[in-house]
Amino acid sequence: MIPMDLQAPAPDTGTLRRSISLGQLIFFGLVFIGPAAAVGIFGTLDAKSSGAVATVYVIATLVMGFTALSYMRMSREVPRAGSVFAYAGAGIGPRAGYVSGWMILLDYLLIPSVAYMFTGIALNSLFPAVPIWAFVAVAVLATTALNLAGVQVASKVITGVVLLEVLVLLVVLVFGVWVLVSHGPTRPWLSPFTGIGGFSITAVLAAVSVAVLSFLGFDALATFAEEAKGGVRMVGRATMLCLAVAGVLFVAQSYVGALLSPTSPAELAANPALEGAAYYNAVDTSIGPWLHWLLALSKAAGAAFAAMVGQGAGSRIIMDMARERRLPRALATVSARTGVPVRSILLAASGNIIVAVWAATRGDGLDILSSAVNVGAMTAFILLHASVIGYFLVKKLGPGPGNWFLHGAVPAVGAAFLVVVLASATPVALTAGLIWFVLGLAVAAIMFRRRKGVESGA
Repeated sequence: MIPMDLQAPAPDTGTLRRSISLGQLIFFGLVFIGPAAAVGIFGTLDAKSSGAVATVYVIATLVMGFTALSYMRMSREVPRAGSVFAYAGAGIGPRAGYVSGWMILLDYLLIPSVAYMFTGIALNSLFPAVPIWAFVAVAVLATTALNLAGVQVASKVITGVVLLEVLVLLVVLVFGVWVLVSHGPTRPWLSPFTGIGGFSITAVLAAVSVAVLSFLGFDALATFAEEAKGGVRMVGRATMLCLAVAGVLFVAQSYVGALLSPTSPAELAANPALEGAAYYNAVDTSIGPWLHWLLALSKAAGAAFAAMVGQGAGSRIIMDMARERRLPRALATVSARTGVPVRSILLAASGNIIVAVWAATRGDGLDILSSAVNVGAMTAFILLHASVIGYFLVKKLGPGPGNWFLHGAVPAVGAAFLVVVLASATPVALTAGLIWFVLGLAVAAIMFRRRKGVESGA
């Protein structure tokens, strides 16, 4: 059974409305991940894996599957908007819950900021007279307004964006297959799985540590647990389906892109500046510039709405942490009119616009954000796996006796994979994560003193 203080929000903070269907949840996850997310880092993965880029995504999907399983199990037992904050709190303890919630907030602060940057860069390339930061500011304001309008309004827009992105991606794949059948591939047909010049598991695993970043965002579905219709199993089911769909799309687009690419993995490795545009160059030279532009524009639009979902997910975690008095209580308020946590959304939006506009004014801003984006998520995911072990096997809170394989071995393997990924992070990323962690300790100390003051005054 769930401890009483983890079952429901405090009565004076408002209640989120259960109005999101399974399909809407999957669209939320897909727009945050981005159906064509593999396009942006195709060149990097192609170079790192010596051409075995499709195998990289097969393994990355399996690795993230362990995390999705832990989300599915804990979302059934602790159906709270706080996601890993609530899970770790129930499975390990309040301190671990706070650390999980605080570290995942770094993920939800930086990923939307990176996405807004992508939108600004794409639009600036079309309208160079307008600075990137101006496009970023407009994108943040527009998507924040949609979040404030409520999940049903946001969901309608998101559904259209996802369908557009998938349609454009399917056009790329169909035309790509037509070119391959008509003129043949630039590499051997099986090379996206076997590599060029021999298969190297070391090289593939190094690329997997980067490829898992493409999936960041599927975990956002857990933050809508209190708004999902259909019972506690809905979120877990949507999480697994979203991960599976994204994995299939990533393998397909990387396979076709590798066979069309006029640049070899060795050339990309020797000239890292070519990696970012590698997929676009493959489409441009093999199919035509018109499809290159169509793909780029769809990704620009998709990035802004991916940021919107990230902002919404982050606001739910802020809200739940505030309900437990880990953050200021005022942030827990839910609007009676729209059914969304208005103050938490505005706080998340403020963080997004400050970070994104700051990065847009720096030449290395995107590199800094991109390098730091995975530390918070990986730390929270490791604690998520630990919470499964703690909840089912240590505290024995789940229904029936704990299963040592499903509740012990599986999350342990998932955590081990993530430790390897976290260890491969750059010094800049680890430093950013450490600074954020220290800041979280300071916030926790302030909130503790406030609670003590209230209790002593009472």
